[in-house]
Amino acid sequence: MEQLKERIRKEGRVLPGNIIKVDGFLNHRVDTKLMKDIASEFARYFDVGSITMVLTAEASGIALATICADQYGVPMVFAKKAKSDNIEGGLYQSEIFSYTYKKKVTQILSKEWLTASDRVLIVDDFMANGEAVRGLCDLVDQAGAELVGIGIAIEKGFQGGGDRLRGMGLNYRALAVIESADENGIVFRE
Repeated sequence: MEQLKERIRKEGRVLPGNIIKVDGFLNHRVDTKLMKDIASEFARYFDVGSITMVLTAEASGIALATICADQYGVPMVFAKKAKSDNIEGGLYQSEIFSYTYKKKVTQILSKEWLTASDRVLIVDDFMANGEAVRGLCDLVDQAGAELVGIGIAIEKGFQGGGDRLRGMGLNYRALAVIESADENGIVFRE
């Protein structure tokens, strides 16, 4: 998606540790027009008319997933990183290693909000090593739901998460795949 790549070129910064900072439009301050355009791009790739749920991980994917769900006319649910007092009943749980936080995290989702009758589109803002998405796929499997696809706004292609998903034969789409990022700039995979 050229519009997204252009925003990354103009506003993205590479921080130590291969952190790509795009918080001015994607995951801190949110450009809702861009989010709507990303949702429209995903709708061209995935059969969003058949989905019943958009799923993401807490926290930075919530804005994009909400806009996608609104545009597709379905609910959005997110996996939490910690059990709160307002979650009652059974839980699906998946252990992942968070690249962002450099520690193990347990994704938690109430069984009330994801069932075997759901057809799920996973949406997230960013993918590094793919652990968050792997955990979300595990939650979908635990529910007995059908995974329709996985849409990622920005993939750090040099960290292998997207390659693993493609290798598994999943219906996966990243709109901007970064091949390399360092002090010399950001290079996209064509």
